[in-house]
Amino acid sequence: MKPSLQIEIAGVTFKNPVTVASGTFGYGEEFAELIDLEALGGIVTKSITLKERPGHLPPRTWETAAGMLNAIGLANVGVERFLDEKLPFLSKLDTVVIVNVAGSTINEYVEVCRLLEKAGHVDMIELNVSCPNVAEGGMEFGTDGPAIIRIMGAVRQVTTLPVIVKLSPNVTCIADMARAAKEGGAAAVSLINTLVGMAVNIDSWRPCLSNGTGGLSGPAIKPVAVAMVYKTAQAIDLPIMGIGGIMNAADAVEYFLVGASAIQVGTANFVDPDATMKIIAGLSDYLSKRGLRSIQDIIGKVKMQP
Repeated sequence: MKPSLQIEIAGVTFKNPVTVASGTFGYGEEFAELIDLEALGGIVTKSITLKERPGHLPPRTWETAAGMLNAIGLANVGVERFLDEKLPFLSKLDTVVIVNVAGSTINEYVEVCRLLEKAGHVDMIELNVSCPNVAEGGMEFGTDGPAIIRIMGAVRQVTTLPVIVKLSPNVTCIADMARAAKEGGAAAVSLINTLVGMAVNIDSWRPCLSNGTGGLSGPAIKPVAVAMVYKTAQAIDLPIMGIGGIMNAADAVEYFLVGASAIQVGTANFVDPDATMKIIAGLSDYLSKRGLRSIQDIIGKVKMQP
């Protein structure tokens, strides 16, 4: 019998723990001809804001050694168009739908969440309080514990949906931010968002991104992310979605061992659109070869050196 990959987070059942990270998978439909979307444990949409955003001017992405920089600037169609044009497709899929929400003010987060609650067909909300490449909102919320508590308290007033708080690695102590998310009423946390990074063209002497700095993702950040997931798992008892440099099943296993209940695959989607499917199959093989019956058998089972 094949091992079970099923997990549950805040009352929401995932057929497997492999989801896609916000900003790397569009609104989901863009990948419909490339992979079986219903084979995914869940889809996390790109960040949705109250009003439509054009984002930053190009260039907005730049390849680096073992990763990539991006400064998209939260470009999206806005919540009204999302509900009218994007959610109907997602609502027909047999997979968990998680809408990532961003804003410049707490009131903007609240209004988007209120509209998502009213619309239905959304299983969970992920609050993006950690985007490093916008001028207002974003990371400034995620690096301030009391601000996380305030934003969570306000959002909880308008939605009954489970709320995941996406945490920033650009902090002194990730555990403090995780504790704040829990105190505010988060059902889970996801981490990490991108690290602040920069690249410079040595011929023009100009930054490679129009925004100057951007968010670094990909294999380069995985050791940082694994450590932060581990520290967070030691600090709080909320479910954790691990993010950062997951390119294959072996990478995913590291996250489960240090305490993640699920993962989000991001940069790998640009390199190999089939990466998530390979990771799902690889996790099943990994468990089978070790005679394990469930993904639950490896979550948090890392053995620290004596």
